Amino acid sequence: MISSVIFCILLTGAGVFFAINVKKIRRNILIGRDVVFPDEKPKRLRTMLLVAFGQQKMFAQPIPAILHLFLYAAFIITQIELIEIIFDGVSGSHRAFRPSLHGFYTFMVSFIEILSVLAFIGTLAFLSRRNLLKVPRLVKSELNGWPKLDANLILFGELTLICFIFMMNGADEVLYTRNISHAANLGDGSLGLSISRHLGPVLFGGMSDHSLYTIERVGWWGHIMMVLGFLNYLPFSKHLHIVLGFPNTYFSNLQKKGKFATLDSVTDVVAPNFDPAYVAKTDPDHPQKFGVKDVQDLTWKNLLDAYTCTECGRCTSACPQNMTGKKLSPRKIMMDTRDRLEEVGKNIDANKGTFVDDGKSLFDYISNEELWACNTCNACVQECPVNIDPLAIIMDMRRFLVMEQSQAPSELNLMFSNTENNGAPWQFSQSDRANWSKEI
Repeated sequence: MISSVIFCILLTGAGVFFAINVKKIRRNILIGRDVVFPDEKPKRLRTMLLVAFGQQKMFAQPIPAILHLFLYAAFIITQIELIEIIFDGVSGSHRAFRPSLHGFYTFMVSFIEILSVLAFIGTLAFLSRRNLLKVPRLVKSELNGWPKLDANLILFGELTLICFIFMMNGADEVLYTRNISHAANLGDGSLGLSISRHLGPVLFGGMSDHSLYTIERVGWWGHIMMVLGFLNYLPFSKHLHIVLGFPNTYFSNLQKKGKFATLDSVTDVVAPNFDPAYVAKTDPDHPQKFGVKDVQDLTWKNLLDAYTCTECGRCTSACPQNMTGKKLSPRKIMMDTRDRLEEVGKNIDANKGTFVDDGKSLFDYISNEELWACNTCNACVQECPVNIDPLAIIMDMRRFLVMEQSQAPSELNLMFSNTENNGAPWQFSQSDRANWSKEI
């Protein structure tokens, strides 16, 4: 009874704390401007199922994709066992679903154990790739400090969780063979689990009954504590993509690559059917801002992208400018956007729901050199496994520099001047541009 009360308190506390942090993240995302997406539900659902659920784009690199699939499948399927653990914790029972499910129960838990072993292998491989093999995209400078620690913490946490699972199942397997499980009425000589029926006797077979019971309980409580801890770690980690990957891919930009968004306020003025009444509708006290200076100027989808970033570096490794030693890293663009958004969110919290100008902007995180290095090839957008669009942020920040600050590079200013005066990017008037043909 006492254990059930403690479990319910922990479960409720973890749920409340998670809900509070999720609410803050939602608030931060909605700081961005509204954006309307075309109503293409079938196409969006298909994209979400293929890219987020089916991991389609991950398989451009088969080996890490298969390793990631081990972890992903284990994470999804083990939630079934988690349902039973929560039920047992609240009710004070033990393996409550086993009597009614019989052989199917044994099959499911055995399948989960196999996935857990594969996840263990995948986790060791990912730790090696980051810390021993030092795969280039995983050791870039933007990952120094917290990002590197965050990735390692979650991998070590995964190993710990798997160990708790096999402590629980392995010790329980031996207890069942002795018909002295703390739920002895369920015992029939063996649980028959695929891994634990072999591993349990090897590791725990020579232990006393009391030691076995203690190990099983440590495994059970350790398992649920790791799960609740991971749940509340998510809002502070890049692993939030586990949750946000689905809505982010659903709201993907389904336009053809290379089609850039236009500014209605500019289009309305330069369009052939321009209505002079448009000028009268503008607010002189709050003029239209062109481009993006800070996170509040981005759309909520841009901010959702930032929170969804997995920091995998596929975008940066595919960026031709980064390959040639330029400062630009699309991954860093997304990480910087998220860092600035978190800073703005803390500012709002500290000032009771109101943002107080701190004199900073997104340009304090992302330099002009990074922005102008981009050649808009869309390689980063193509490579992202969850359809994040760093290029949209880069282009809007460029717009701010050009249209609000007149800070375009000299080469572009020359092109702008020639286009305005000569109707072309070159330093030749329209009347002279065809002179070359006279020599033919």
